[in-house]
Amino acid sequence: MRLTIHSISLFQFKNYFHEEFQFSERIIGIWGKNGKGKTNLLDAIHYLCFTKSYFTRLDSLITQHGHQGFRLEGHFTVRGHEEKAVCVLRENGRKEFSVNDEFYTRFSKHIGRYPCVVIAPDDIQLILGGSEERRKFIDTLLSQLDAAYLQSLINYTKILQQRNSFLKAYQEGFGSRDLSILDVLDEQLSVEGDAIYKKRSTFLLKFLPDVKQLYNDIAQHYEPINLIYESELHEHSMATLLQFNRQRDLVIQRTSSGIHRDDLVFNMGQQPFKSVASQGQRKSLLFALKLAEMEVLKAEKHLSPFLLLDDVFEKLDEERISNLLQRVAADEDAQIFITDTNGERLKKQLEKLSTPYQLIEL
Repeated sequence: MRLTIHSISLFQFKNYFHEEFQFSERIIGIWGKNGKGKTNLLDAIHYLCFTKSYFTRLDSLITQHGHQGFRLEGHFTVRGHEEKAVCVLRENGRKEFSVNDEFYTRFSKHIGRYPCVVIAPDDIQLILGGSEERRKFIDTLLSQLDAAYLQSLINYTKILQQRNSFLKAYQEGFGSRDLSILDVLDEQLSVEGDAIYKKRSTFLLKFLPDVKQLYNDIAQHYEPINLIYESELHEHSMATLLQFNRQRDLVIQRTSSGIHRDDLVFNMGQQPFKSVASQGQRKSLLFALKLAEMEVLKAEKHLSPFLLLDDVFEKLDEERISNLLQRVAADEDAQIFITDTNGERLKKQLEKLSTPYQLIEL
């Protein structure tokens, strides 16, 4: 089924004071010099999908310099039905989000309504960076598929913060010295932690082999790549880990074990992938992860996700991007947005797809 955005208006969003864009085709190229707002336009689409920016953590940094608050409005077609999504950040910092003029009491309820996948140059940190990058990738994907998973993740994060605050206050002699509070927090954290682990484990059992297959398809020959889900919960329950490490946690003033330490480990043979892989191999693995994400979202949501490709020709491999475009363009329902600084290069790549496209110059 098709998911389409037909138009978007931006008011005081990043470098846009007030601008509106109409999208007339399934494949949209956006080109212009650096600083013209290509990435910001993609981020506005992402914001309407996730109620937050892909690139900026704080909403206060998204509002156009010298102003307060912003407004986004997008018009979508979802499974044949027209929808209007609006996000407003008011001058007092209060954020409101609505679909068809019905306001969300919790923004988490919106996640998954408009599935979306982004590929940007800094995403190579998914391969090269710390474990938090890979957890974020899995959590973002699973949150679009499973509202209960997202709620468990929100609960876990909140309880983990409370536990860490208690550990810090206890060690520094502030607040309560009653360890029964820790017992309650541990019980709550265990329930959410075990639920998250179970869903991650079940999902990754199929997802990681699919990524491996896609990687070898992109590489066009077999390479001995291994993708492993690493978790302390493979061996022990969350409750056991918390109890076993309690004294240590009291000393170091933080929770040292749990699903917040999970990781995806990538190896080439017996060696760490990021240490021995070429630049091309790293990009192939990144694309394999993102393609697998797209395929899972389409299969589970029965809706092709938006694909937002930001500045990919500039810093990634042009031939690999071309192959990626050929592959995703074959999905006749996926709406694709791709930015570039070079209009002729972008036009050349889009013409190769042999399908109608729209070119927007900023």
